[in-house]
Amino acid sequence: MRPLPRLHAITNDVICRGADFGIQAAAIAAAGSGVAIHARAPESTTAQLTIFAQRILALARPAEAAVVVSTRPDLAQSVGAQGVQLRAGDLTVADARRIFTTGWIGRSVHSEAEAEAAVLEGADYLLVGTIFESASHPGHSAAGLGMVTRAAALGKPVLAIGGMDPDRARAARDAGAWGVAAISALWPVRDPYAAALEMLEAMGGE
Repeated sequence: MRPLPRLHAITNDVICRGADFGIQAAAIAAAGSGVAIHARAPESTTAQLTIFAQRILALARPAEAAVVVSTRPDLAQSVGAQGVQLRAGDLTVADARRIFTTGWIGRSVHSEAEAEAAVLEGADYLLVGTIFESASHPGHSAAGLGMVTRAAALGKPVLAIGGMDPDRARAARDAGAWGVAAISALWPVRDPYAAALEMLEAMGGE
């Protein structure tokens, strides 16, 4: 299994259906193997999510960026993605691993108890948030960097999400995060490639 990327670009339905989606995804993927793009479209059908994932994979391969599929280990396995991102209410890690056998299985967590449970389940990494207040998740209170430190102490790589920008990415790294995940800092920007490179540099340039 390849090293877990430091920067995870999370999509949503609006991004995946946007006219510039292919251009944006290709630009982010061009930042290289330190990037993973998450095919996430919770309001879309399975058929639509499959199309989105296949499109991201085609754009990511030339630059060797990784692709992670949200919630659906069966879809991830069928399209050849490198990872699956599970939310609360999705399959357990053990059940997902019976279906998806070729890459990372991450779990989204929002508390220390959820993080501990995910580690016991066997998750390969934890997506921890919301660390800072975020326009992408209105109404979610900020957990703060202490949550990153406590989750990282459990021994699995932690990806911090929520209001991330380069300065906050550095702070998350210093708090123990392996990497960061973002929506607003990467997609609706003038130069997604430059934004991805700046975020990667903040995490140590890997």
